[in-house]
Amino acid sequence: MSDSVQVAHDRAQRPLRRIAAAMSTQRKRLSGAALLGFVASASAVALLATSGWLISFAAEMPPVLALGVAAVLVRAFALSRSVFRYAERLLGHDSAFRALTTLRVAIYQRLELLAPVGLARFSRGDLLARLVADIDTAMDLPLRVILPWAQAVLVSLATVAFVLWLDIGAGIAIAMALAIGVLVVPALIAAIARRAQARLAPLRGELSSGVVTALFASPDLLAYGATGQALTRIDSVDAQLMQVARRESAGLGVGAGIGVLMQGAAVVVALALTMPAITSGQLAPVWLAVVALVPLAAYDLVTTLPASAMALQRVRASSKRITEVLDAPLPVSDPVHPSGAALAPYGVRCTQLKARWREDGPFTLRSIDITIEPGERVAIVGPSGAGKSTLAAVLLKFLQYEGTATVGGREIADLAGDDLRAHVTMLTQDAHIFDTTIAANLRLGRAQATDNELTSVLERVKLESWLQSQPHGLHTELGSRGATMSGGERQRLALARLLLADRPVMVLDEPTEHLDPLTADALTTDLLRVTEGISTLLITHRLRGLDHVDRIHVLVAGEISATGSHDELIAQGGWYAEQWQRESDHLNLAGLMSSIPPGTAISRR
Repeated sequence: MSDSVQVAHDRAQRPLRRIAAAMSTQRKRLSGAALLGFVASASAVALLATSGWLISFAAEMPPVLALGVAAVLVRAFALSRSVFRYAERLLGHDSAFRALTTLRVAIYQRLELLAPVGLARFSRGDLLARLVADIDTAMDLPLRVILPWAQAVLVSLATVAFVLWLDIGAGIAIAMALAIGVLVVPALIAAIARRAQARLAPLRGELSSGVVTALFASPDLLAYGATGQALTRIDSVDAQLMQVARRESAGLGVGAGIGVLMQGAAVVVALALTMPAITSGQLAPVWLAVVALVPLAAYDLVTTLPASAMALQRVRASSKRITEVLDAPLPVSDPVHPSGAALAPYGVRCTQLKARWREDGPFTLRSIDITIEPGERVAIVGPSGAGKSTLAAVLLKFLQYEGTATVGGREIADLAGDDLRAHVTMLTQDAHIFDTTIAANLRLGRAQATDNELTSVLERVKLESWLQSQPHGLHTELGSRGATMSGGERQRLALARLLLADRPVMVLDEPTEHLDPLTADALTTDLLRVTEGISTLLITHRLRGLDHVDRIHVLVAGEISATGSHDELIAQGGWYAEQWQRESDHLNLAGLMSSIPPGTAISRR
């Protein structure tokens, strides 16, 4: 094997080995299940062999007592086959589910480190397929690959040893037939289906991604008449998936056909080689039935191996997709020896701060100097794409950075992420509302909060009347992504959750985005009211209400272009003054239009 071929082979095997290593904690249980399965399978072979011997010997009409041992063995093997098979299934599935739990926890721990920036490389539906379908497929490794092969090899060896004891020629013939069934046929089926199997997992992820995207985007698709295009794309992927499934079924059919042919050939050849020993008197005639039935029983087990070969290909493809998640580069990592927690009073200071979303990409922030003294409220404003959200990601330790960024006097890079986020929290422009009750959503901020505390914090964000209108109060279900709430209500609920967390530093990243002007103004006013005395960074491109913050920085193209109060920035001119004028003109126009009576005709000149 050449070096390039060996390297390619090692790369293909590495994901599978890593998945197997992740499940190695259940090695003893799997070994026990394999042993139980061997006993069950060996009992099935012994049952058929003993039955054949008993029937043949009974045809000679011996004394009844001479048949007693064989009759007892038939009953014993029949019972042991069922009992040990049940025990093997119980122990095997228990160990597989335990191993799957270990693997799933490892995946979720990695996702926690990747979120939120590192998950952008995966679409929502594709990530869902990796977390559900691919990890579930990994369970086939112990159940449908390791255990069947282990049992087939052990039973085949025991069967061949027994037949060799009876007749060497028949034993060699059965050994060759079983070797072909254990080694050659599964390898042939795997080669036939390998290309199809390599496409199965990606297509499954693509189909899941298309369905999930279409469901979440259904309002927009309906509004623009693009539903047909989305469904056509899903149908196309589904057709490709069905084609792959047909190829898999064809491979299984070929394997089953070859297995039946080999089983028949083994019986015929074994009989042909045993007949001379029978006719010469070297072997008692009663053993002829045993030689004929043993390969039939042994091959019943071997015929399951083509399906195991198919399962191995599925596991290999899924393990590659799982390891892509496990190996995804972390956007930021914790230090080996993190420093202590941030110190009170909790201020924020950034000096010559630079950051970018990709290592090979351009810097989104360039030489930023920002200071938030303890208890100050500072606003960062600027056009879309100026780098405002990049700054928020740095302060939450979601991104690597260059320069200096401290919270409570501690360098962010030297802090563990969990320690930092115990002091810094963020409200995003699209805060997630979970499909559960109001109380459960709020208790994400503080799990031990009482119902009275939940009601109190809802009053602080002016949701008391909304709460009173809910049919079950705090125990009302909110639906997927807060489907029963308006945009402003969702943001206020997220703000209440933020206040329950009681962090000394808050980052508010475009909290009024996607809201109408009146709702946005009201929310901005309440945000500034409830954050008084808290070190707060308000990131926004809307300027109304900013006359109440301590300081405003204008961020344009990744750099601070101006700093001052609202009035000072208006006087300086530039982007801030122009944006303020646009907002004022927009509000004036909206007020004028609302004052025109309905049905009034407006002439054009």
